[in-house]
Amino acid sequence: MKNTLLTLAFSIASIGATVAQTNPIITEWLQNTTGITGRHYVEGNSTPIDDAVEANVQSVDYSDDWVYVSATGIPAYITGPFLDGNPSLATDQGSIFKFPLVPTENVGTPTETSLGNIGVFINGVALFDWKDGISWNNETGNLCGGPGYDMCPGGPMATQDWNRDAVPAEMAGFDCAKAHPAMGNYHHHQNPSAFNLDLVVISDICDTYPSDGLYVIDSNSHSPLIGFAYDGFPIYGAYGYANADGTGGITRMKSSYAIDATATTRLNGPDIDETVETQTFFNGYFKEDYIYTANTSEDYLDEHNGRFSVTPEYPDGIYCYYATVDENHNSIYPYAVGPTFYGNVVAENVTTISESTTNYVLAINDFDEARLDLIIYPNPAQDFFAIQSNLQETNLKVELTNELGQLIKTSEILQGSTLAIIETHTLYNGIYFVKVSGKNSSKSYKIIINK
Repeated sequence: MKNTLLTLAFSIASIGATVAQTNPIITEWLQNTTGITGRHYVEGNSTPIDDAVEANVQSVDYSDDWVYVSATGIPAYITGPFLDGNPSLATDQGSIFKFPLVPTENVGTPTETSLGNIGVFINGVALFDWKDGISWNNETGNLCGGPGYDMCPGGPMATQDWNRDAVPAEMAGFDCAKAHPAMGNYHHHQNPSAFNLDLVVISDICDTYPSDGLYVIDSNSHSPLIGFAYDGFPIYGAYGYANADGTGGITRMKSSYAIDATATTRLNGPDIDETVETQTFFNGYFKEDYIYTANTSEDYLDEHNGRFSVTPEYPDGIYCYYATVDENHNSIYPYAVGPTFYGNVVAENVTTISESTTNYVLAINDFDEARLDLIIYPNPAQDFFAIQSNLQETNLKVELTNELGQLIKTSEILQGSTLAIIETHTLYNGIYFVKVSGKNSSKSYKIIINK
């Protein structure tokens, strides 16, 4: 195992020798080539409103050492509403993210993740860590920091004993795609697939305000590359190769953090399940409720929530993070990156590009069957199925027909998006066909509805 990891570690240095146009940190961003704009819901209205702001990534430029990703921070999938009283909407961030072409391991003290951006998804949307800036103040016996609470002892940047985990605490404020804005900066703390695509659905927000999210989890396929952390290392979805060398089939990547199920009290904090006013402090409410235990199994992740591994985009191997979920595909701590980075944190959001660069231009092609990597999942399907594609350069038309050739439903995979969802509640059991088309060519797939 050690030899394998060392071999993979050495392969990181080879990235710099790769032709620039094949480096995934240049090529994998969802660039907007059709002018698609963002949309959002407001509470009480299930018809989305056009934001008149271009979605996804607007341009990618690179030098010998850096890549610059210009993005609005607005996704192609519909955002909102945020039903916890959050008055903010997703707004244009006008960001230029600067990432290293060759990420490097931090051999010193690991850098802790912080409030605000700690990474960027491939559509230019921000990744936050587990924090929301709210902690326990043992002097007052209540929460502190953040809107509606007193300032914490020592101020906003001071370290407290018990710090709130944003994902369970702010569940009511996430939209269907599991995200929300902070003063306009729309971001995910967690795996960016829609709530209603999970095996066990824990939020009903998608019933009224549906949205696709960035991707759909397929337990039979390696999850796509979904972003990059601020140390430059890639972030993948929930599933990867069982073994770090790319063998052993596909498995869910597992967090090595778990709550202490035997705990009943918290030193200098509220007891487990104690209620103060209307808030119950269940086990897992605070980040410090989680304990890291190293696991030698290759499908368990390290203290940074990653591992060295071969991936489809890095066949020679690289250190990468994973968006961790449980067996029901619900998000679990530490969610994506953290609580510390593996690498040296050198990425930043800059105001201008101050060096000579080359613009990375996407090749705009019609439907290219040879390049198509399309997943239909689940199949057989019950309540819905998703069609997920790696081809983001043009819009793809999706048609569902029955065995008689009758058109039943239509949808689209929009440029800059990755998937379309077909609901099957009103369909009879049987065999159907999905046709995915570009302007001049198409490809068909068989799907079984079995409810």
